[in-house]
Amino acid sequence: MEKNINLKAVLIKILLITFGALIYSMGISVFLDPNNLAPGGTTGIAIIISSLTTLKTGTLVLLINLPILIFGWWKFGTKFILSTIYVTFISSFFINMLNTYIIVRYGVLTDDLLLSGVAGGSLMGIGMSIVFRQGATTGGTDIIIRALRQKYKHIKSGTIFIVTDAIIVSAAAIIFKNIEIALYAAITIVVSNFVLDSVLYGGDSAKLLYIISDNQEKIAKRILDEIDIGITYLKAEGAYMQNDKKVIMCVCRKYNYTKVREIVKEEDINAFFIVSSANEVFGDGYKSHLMEEI
Repeated sequence: MEKNINLKAVLIKILLITFGALIYSMGISVFLDPNNLAPGGTTGIAIIISSLTTLKTGTLVLLINLPILIFGWWKFGTKFILSTIYVTFISSFFINMLNTYIIVRYGVLTDDLLLSGVAGGSLMGIGMSIVFRQGATTGGTDIIIRALRQKYKHIKSGTIFIVTDAIIVSAAAIIFKNIEIALYAAITIVVSNFVLDSVLYGGDSAKLLYIISDNQEKIAKRILDEIDIGITYLKAEGAYMQNDKKVIMCVCRKYNYTKVREIVKEEDINAFFIVSSANEVFGDGYKSHLMEEI
């Protein structure tokens, strides 16, 4: 019975990831690619190269991501990278398929750059949020930034994303010799990030977790490696056994909570796990104190 439940959960997860990848790919192939809007990341690079060659954007997305996926497999292991490999391959397939059956047959749906940027960015944001909720990623710069963050923890992920996206958007402006395309691509990035945050986070709320386990070191290591969220150890003493314990305290976005719960379940089925809501969170990765003061 338990095997059937697990199989059903895996199938649902795969279906949701596939659906998210389809929505994500639709934003790229139907609205962004036909109008040369390069929204940063490996997708933006693929769109730029595709405009200069005969290679399809989906094919280029896969080719550019292959060495990054191999690096991710080497750096983070099979378990972390497996779902991302699936998302990358299925997204590349969908991008090419949608281009063939929609753009080639019916032409560009709209040549209005603003509408294309908003529609494409919105679909990308929705698609990514569905994928992220299932513990997967769309690959590309996400993997590189995760690796950089492990070595240079003082650098914020958001800063790296902004710099890389700015470089790619600037390159698009130079190659296409059109500053307007670059500006609309920047709007696409802003829209996709806004939609992604809205769907994933639903505001500023998050989950506050307390984990008491005899395997706290393994649990903490996996949370740090696989989810990349901060952890604090709280010193505690068991009243009954009068033994010293370390309690794991961490805050995670709602979409990461399921993954944390899976890790705890896999490492210690008897762990004492307390979950509560954090209405507002300030600090790295969350709201800024300075922004609130303004």
